[in-house]
Amino acid sequence: MILNIAAYLFVAIDDADALAARLRERAEAAALRGTMLVTPEGLNLFLAGTEAPLRGFLAWLRADPRFAALHAKESWSRVQPFARLKVKRKAEVITFRREAASPLAAGMRAPAVDAPTLARWIAQGHDDAGRRLVVLDTRNREEVAHGTFTGALTLPIDRFTDLPAALAPHREALRDATVVSVCTGGIRCEKAALWMRADGMDNVLQLDDGILGYFERVGGAGYSGRCFVFDDRIALDPQLRPLADAAEAA
Repeated sequence: MILNIAAYLFVAIDDADALAARLRERAEAAALRGTMLVTPEGLNLFLAGTEAPLRGFLAWLRADPRFAALHAKESWSRVQPFARLKVKRKAEVITFRREAASPLAAGMRAPAVDAPTLARWIAQGHDDAGRRLVVLDTRNREEVAHGTFTGALTLPIDRFTDLPAALAPHREALRDATVVSVCTGGIRCEKAALWMRADGMDNVLQLDDGILGYFERVGGAGYSGRCFVFDDRIALDPQLRPLADAAEAA
């Protein structure tokens, strides 16, 4: 079986080019495949390989004090879902091009809700203060087509940069709600929540660790379908089983 990890961390990186070279060298030595984005504001990793080398790579990375807090969401697949290893130097961990959308720029993370709490709110239809709940899916329409939270507010976007304009018509209707921003692994919903709060929506929270972290902790409570992933697994069900594996078994 192949171990798959998704991980990101917002942290200042002054040596992004040199770090990208070191990451490539270590990952190639461990025969890992996937994508690593290295930016001045942090890391965004999607990697797969045999278990021991991949865990060894993560241990090596966390030995750097800057990355000690890196948390990896795990799943398994029968085959390697990535064709090759790509290490990219980027300006952002996910392209958004909005000010005040990074914890480094804002000086803090957006307030977060954990998976068990969101599952409870979904079941009761409101937050613990009795305020109505709106789950805002920040992913694109292709991803949402594979599945999302039941009753979620979804937007007809193709790129994350489209979100502000697509959200604009809904802002007034969201004023009396507790809005929880969600995405695959946590990056987009964290950036979106920070931007929305800086733009006057102080009723927005982020789902900690995203949908994959939600699946890890509470399964599919309140979720309908699968979570799309950008590799040959296609999408994961709430038990983190790849759609590609299910199709192959059938």
